[in-house]
Amino acid sequence: MWRIWLLFDPRRTLVALFTFLFVLALVIHFILLSTDRFNWLEGSSMKKAASVDVTVSEMIG
Repeated sequence: MWRIWLLFDPRRTLVALFTFLFVLALVIHFILLSTDRFNWLEGSSMKKAASVDVTVSEMIG
């Protein structure tokens, strides 16, 4: 493993890795913000489903 670090500068490699991960996180968040289901800033444009009340009749006998 130590021979890999002889080929690459550790500081430049880690900065490149963290930059890539940060850009990837931004892209994922912007993709989620562009959907109706996962847009947490504007809220969902879909109406909430109406709740259904179900009554259960007990059978006597």
